Amino acid sequence: MDKIETLDALTGATREAVVHLLYRMADDELIIGHRNSEWTGHAPILEADIAFSSMAQDEMGHAQAYYEILHALGERDPDTLAFGRKPREYRCASLVCLPKGDWGFSLIRQFLYDAAEQVRLTALAESSLVPLAQLTTKLRGEEKYHMMHGRTWVLRLGNATTESHAKMQAALDRAYPHALGLFEPTEFDETLAQAGVCTREEELQKQWESAVAPVLDDAGLEVPDSARPVFGGRVGKHPPELAELLNQMQMVYSIDPAAKW
Repeated sequence: MDKIETLDALTGATREAVVHLLYRMADDELIIGHRNSEWTGHAPILEADIAFSSMAQDEMGHAQAYYEILHALGERDPDTLAFGRKPREYRCASLVCLPKGDWGFSLIRQFLYDAAEQVRLTALAESSLVPLAQLTTKLRGEEKYHMMHGRTWVLRLGNATTESHAKMQAALDRAYPHALGLFEPTEFDETLAQAGVCTREEELQKQWESAVAPVLDDAGLEVPDSARPVFGGRVGKHPPELAELLNQMQMVYSIDPAAKW
């Protein structure tokens, strides 16, 4: 597969497909980062408070990096992309939009999300688009610590008490269908695969399922048999909680979008 050495070398359908992929990844990171930040000062122990705050900071930084590539491809500036769009313009999956819920739900969500991100970043590290491969190689190194954190907590609470196990199972039952939505097929999948930019969503999902299954099994948790993927996020169809979150996120920015801080 020929390498695409620069962003300027992207043309036509491949360029459009890359733009859509970057929006998906950036918006996922931005929104999950905000959700994780909601635990700052509220997590059950100080260690967890610091960890979730750190992960939130990482994810928002990753979102900015993706938005910067989008800007280089002719899209609006990163601040406008993060804070100046309507809910229907976002391409994030429903998993990241849901309220933080209890501690168990946030942990399960973060574990499922990080496992999906690790799979995607690993694939993108081999991307034919060199600037994207270089960036995702760097981000994958940071994300492995998120994965370690999530795995530790899932095992700890899944195997702790009857009550903690029941709460973790309930959280998994709720989160899993939305996690499947991270791999929502799009009209751009085949173009990205043919150009060697990114693996097809179907294959990424299989890799993700293989990654999370052993951990969930070790935690005594069962993947819900009836889980049906919650799709729509990649085409701008979101749960109402996203609009509520964006109202909070965009409050200051919307007062004066041209202000310099």
